[in-house]
Amino acid sequence: MPAMHAAEVVLTTLTSLLALGWLGQAAAAFRGIPTLADLTRPDSPLPTSTGPGPDVTVIVPACNEEASIQATLRSLLATTGVRLQIIAVNDRSTDRTGPLMDEVAAEAHRTPHALEVIHNQELPAGWLGKTHALSLAAARATAPWLLFTDGDVAFDPRTIALSLGYAQANHADHVILTLTIECKHVLEAAVFAAFQALAGWNIRLWKVSDPKARDFFGTGGFNFVRRSVFDQVGGFSDLRLEIVEDLRLGWKIKRAGFSQHVVLGPGLVRIHWIQGAFGIVNLMEKNAFAGMRYRLAISLFACLGFSLHIFLPLVALTIGGWPAVAGVAFYAGVALTYAANRTVTLVSPWVALLFAPAAGLFSFAIARSTLLAFYRNGVVWRGTLYPLDELRRNTGRTW
Repeated sequence: MPAMHAAEVVLTTLTSLLALGWLGQAAAAFRGIPTLADLTRPDSPLPTSTGPGPDVTVIVPACNEEASIQATLRSLLATTGVRLQIIAVNDRSTDRTGPLMDEVAAEAHRTPHALEVIHNQELPAGWLGKTHALSLAAARATAPWLLFTDGDVAFDPRTIALSLGYAQANHADHVILTLTIECKHVLEAAVFAAFQALAGWNIRLWKVSDPKARDFFGTGGFNFVRRSVFDQVGGFSDLRLEIVEDLRLGWKIKRAGFSQHVVLGPGLVRIHWIQGAFGIVNLMEKNAFAGMRYRLAISLFACLGFSLHIFLPLVALTIGGWPAVAGVAFYAGVALTYAANRTVTLVSPWVALLFAPAAGLFSFAIARSTLLAFYRNGVVWRGTLYPLDELRRNTGRTW
C-alpha cells in the first residue's frame, strides 16, 4: 500500500469517526432538547404563595459592574407575581458600582420588593471574592428559595414567578434557566454556538433531571435553589476557593440526590456574555483551567482534542475523494448539532461554517488559561491573585 494511500485511509477513518460522533450528538440533541420545559409556554404553572414573607431571595454579587448593575437591579424590582428580597453585594468595587446600587435601593420603596445593599470591603483569608460575597448574602436570606445571579443580566418581569411555579409544580430542588445570550454579530454567535455544542459532549441538558445520569448543571446567571437544599449540601462552606462555583454547586446538589432541572425560557434572562469574538478568551482566563480541576494532563488532552476537530476535517476537505466525503460528513454533523441546539442558542446552524476558528479560540483560551496559571503561580480574578497551590488544595479533583 503506497504511503500516501495509507495516510488517506488513516485520515478518512479518523475524520469519519469524528463525523459519527457529531452525528450521534445531533441525534441525541434532537431527541432530548424538545423534552425540556419552556417557561414561556402559555400553560406554564404559576406559583402559590410561600408564606407571609418574601417568596424568593435574589442574591446579586457585583465587583466593578458600574456599566450594568443598575439595569440588573431595576429589572429585578420590576418582577411581578412574587415577592422578592433582593440582596446586592458591592464586593470591594473600585468604580461607581456601590453608589449606583444605593441609587436603585432608594427606589425600591415604590415596588413590592425589598432591596438591601451590602458594601463589603474585606476579603477574609481562604475565600474567593465572589464566593465570600455570595455567602455573606445567603446568611441574610429569609425566603424559602434562593436565586443566585450576576450583576450583568437583565430579567423579564415574569421570570422568577414562572421559575417558582415550575419548581413547585415539578417538586424541583434546583432549577437552572438557560440564559438568552445576546450576540451583536456573527462572530459572537459562532463562538457561542460552538461553545454550546462542545459543552454538550460533557453535559446533556435533558439528562440533568435524570437521577441515574451523571449529568449536572449550574450557571452563575440563574441558579434557583430551595433554601433547605442549599443548607443541606453545605452552601458555600466547602466552595470558598472554587472559581466555577456555579457548576460546582450544581454538582453538589445532583450528587446529593436532589431534584435538578434545566428549563428553557427564551428572552427571560438576557446577557451579552461574549463581547466580541475574542471575548471568550478573556472569559475563560480564570475558568478554563479551574474547570479542568487544575490538572495539566486534562488541559493538554482538551487542547489535543480541539486540534483534531479543527485540522483533520479541514485537511480531509482539501485532499478530495473519500477524505473529503468524511470532512463533509463532519461539518454536516456539527451543523445538525447546531440546529438541534437552536432552541437553546437561538443561533443559525449556518455558523457551523465558522466552527474551525471558533474551536481554535477555545483551544487557545484553554492553553492560555493553563499557562497563565503556572506563570503567575495562581489565578487573577477581579484584581486579586489566588495562589495555585491553595486553589488545588481546596478544590475537588473530580466532577
